[in-house]
Amino acid sequence: MRPISEYIKMTLAVLLVLASAAMCVLRLMKVQVVDTGAYTKHEAVTTTYTQKIAATRGEIVDAKGELLIGNHVSYAVVIDENSFPSNNEKGNEVLLRLTDILAADGTEWEDGLPISRDAPYVFLADADQAKLDAMKRKIGVNAYATADNCMDVLCATYSISDKLTQAQQRTIAGIRYTMLDDDFSISNRFQLAAGLRDATVRILSELSMQLEGVQIEQIAERDILVGDVIPHELGTTGPIYAETAEEYLAKGYDLDARVGISGIEKAMEDELHGTPGVRTITYENGQAVSDEITEPVEAGHTVRLTVDSEFQRGLQDILDAFLADHRGINHNRTRNGDRIDCGAIVVLDARTGAVLGEVTAPTFDLTKYSVDYDELVKADGDPLFNRATLGLYRPGSTFKTITATAGLNEGEINGSTSFFCGGTYNFVGTTFHCTGHHNYIAVARALRVSCNAYFYELSRRLTIDKIAKYAALYGIGQSTGIETADAAGYMATPEKYKEIGLEWTVGSVIQAGIGNGDTMVTPLQLANVACTIANEGVRYEPYLVDSVWDYNMEECLYKTEPTVAETIDLNYDYVYDYVEAGMIQASGNGFPAKYSLQNLGYSVAIKTGTPQVSRRVQDSVFIGYAPTDEPRIAFAGIVEGGEYSKYMIRPILKLYEEVYGGMYD
Repeated sequence: MRPISEYIKMTLAVLLVLASAAMCVLRLMKVQVVDTGAYTKHEAVTTTYTQKIAATRGEIVDAKGELLIGNHVSYAVVIDENSFPSNNEKGNEVLLRLTDILAADGTEWEDGLPISRDAPYVFLADADQAKLDAMKRKIGVNAYATADNCMDVLCATYSISDKLTQAQQRTIAGIRYTMLDDDFSISNRFQLAAGLRDATVRILSELSMQLEGVQIEQIAERDILVGDVIPHELGTTGPIYAETAEEYLAKGYDLDARVGISGIEKAMEDELHGTPGVRTITYENGQAVSDEITEPVEAGHTVRLTVDSEFQRGLQDILDAFLADHRGINHNRTRNGDRIDCGAIVVLDARTGAVLGEVTAPTFDLTKYSVDYDELVKADGDPLFNRATLGLYRPGSTFKTITATAGLNEGEINGSTSFFCGGTYNFVGTTFHCTGHHNYIAVARALRVSCNAYFYELSRRLTIDKIAKYAALYGIGQSTGIETADAAGYMATPEKYKEIGLEWTVGSVIQAGIGNGDTMVTPLQLANVACTIANEGVRYEPYLVDSVWDYNMEECLYKTEPTVAETIDLNYDYVYDYVEAGMIQASGNGFPAKYSLQNLGYSVAIKTGTPQVSRRVQDSVFIGYAPTDEPRIAFAGIVEGGEYSKYMIRPILKLYEEVYGGMYD
């Protein structure tokens, strides 16, 4: 009987033969699949590879062309398999020498290996199971392999010497795995590190002959130059995430590309991204014979916004100053009793729907976003939340403009139709209260004094179906169409109440008619309601992008044209005469001299509201537009848990005159 050792030797011999045969098959497959030339003793074997060249991302500028987000030139270390040593040991030497230089300068490099840096090795705590499973599949170990097992396989696969220190072994293994994970090949170079210092660039350039396959390249990195102008709307860029990978691959993106994650960066991704170029490398018998750019790079387009930085900063100052100076009955507090100052203002161009300004409080600085992110997430008032487009609030008495439109246009009332207000209103056995005793009152004066009793009676006559119809015509319960997306909100109806678990009672219809039901709107929607009134029933889609240009802003590629989202067909030509008259009258109600709207040289139309809120005693809301004879701007604002938000209207109008050179110019 032969010793067991001889059986083992025989088995190994068989395995070696099988392995050799397999290698021959693989070689044959490579020739058939990859090589494009004839494979004979006398003819050259020609192989062609292509590499994508990333395009510089387009820039974002404000209405006057001030650069908000641009790019700055940086240097990156790139490894190109075209010249990187095919011998693993030589390649490892290059990687170690390279990382020594980077480490000396404090530059971090890419390491996607989810294994601890120190032995005994363990899987990183923040690595999810899917990532670990993917790593194990790629390096060829079973699902039960330990971190030590994975390191052993990497060291064996890439000839990482056991004479190296543990730290050196882990460094090489981390880079080698990251190259594998990034599909490193002749067609796909690997970026090891970015943001190199000038001194490091000089050292690497001097050693370029010794560091085979290592290249220093100029790259364009995103540069946030202005962080205090619509930071929520400008947005951020980031890597392609797994859930969107298929979508971007279909568009021809590389998976290591950076794309827009939020805001304008995301909404205008197709314009900003640019068109990558193509580098074509041809080999004959393993030697490079040509290397050329076969498709040129086209930089991304520059996006010009409708927002003027000076006007935007001025709006933020107005909101912040009001919150600091008019604390009033603010009941919006944290758990420890500290007061939170929260609110928003939106200003639209009444002629087009373009967003002229949009501010929210508290806010943040986009230039510090990545550094301060953890603190911003935990901060009171949620400064990362864009109240202007995503905050949902009850409209309060500002909604009476919609109810008035419905009543006048449906013929339930005309300009002289009067209802009696004795301070209360009785409806199906329940008594509801008004803000005063207004006697017999018609629609314009009812808007001026915000008479609840008048609009209770009008709501009863209209029914919820007609109120909801006109709310929809004004855009309530719908996205406005703004490029960066917004909350749709909803209108208080029996169907909606059932959906959200509220009870629709007999009094719900009249509460809905004065904006005190559970109707929820955004400040942007409220500004658009004002804009629609200013345009006598024509509702525009608000927009932030004024135009798109070539990268250097030498040629305008297209300009955004105003889009009409809805037109309210008027049954009577006097409908908006009475709505506007009531709003003009309201502009004279209860303003101290320094906030007066009566001596501006033009008339202003406004409507205010103080909706009751479950979490707070009330909010303070306003909408309006000016000048009434030739509307230029429409606006809305809200202060959470406060009052007298209308005191911000005069400063808003004066700011517009200052920045834009007057109200009629």
